[in-house]
Amino acid sequence: VQLQASGGGLAQAGTSLRLSCTASGSTSRTIQMGWFRQAPGQEREFVAAIKWSDRNTYYADSVKGRFTISRDNAEKRVYLQMDNLKPEDTAIYYCAARLTGITSTIRTANMYYYWGQGTLVTVSS
Repeated sequence: VQLQASGGGLAQAGTSLRLSCTASGSTSRTIQMGWFRQAPGQEREFVAAIKWSDRNTYYADSVKGRFTISRDNAEKRVYLQMDNLKPEDTAIYYCAARLTGITSTIRTANMYYYWGQGTLVTVSS
C-alpha cells in the first residue's frame, strides 16, 4: 500500500484546511486509515482514524469537535477536515494505514504499517 498525502500549508488561527490521503496498491475492505502529527521536538501523536468497513471514526481529545475524518471509498481516499485551527495544531501530518487491527490499538502509531510522506501544517496566531 502506498500513501500520498496532500493539502497542508499555512493557515491563520480560526480558519480551516483539508488534508487528503490517497491509497494505492493492494488494499482491503478491512483497511484502517489514520492521521498522526508530529510537532518539532515532540513525539508523533494520534489525530484521527477511520475504519473502512464500518466508517467508525476515532479522534484525539485535542481535536474532537474541530477535525473530521472521512473517506471516499471509490477513490481510496481519506480526508481530514480541520476547522477552527489553533497554533498548537502546527505539525507535520502523516497519513497511515493498516490492513486490519483491533480497535484498542487504532490510536497507536507503531501499529500502522504503511505511512505517507507527511505534509506540513502551520497555523499562525
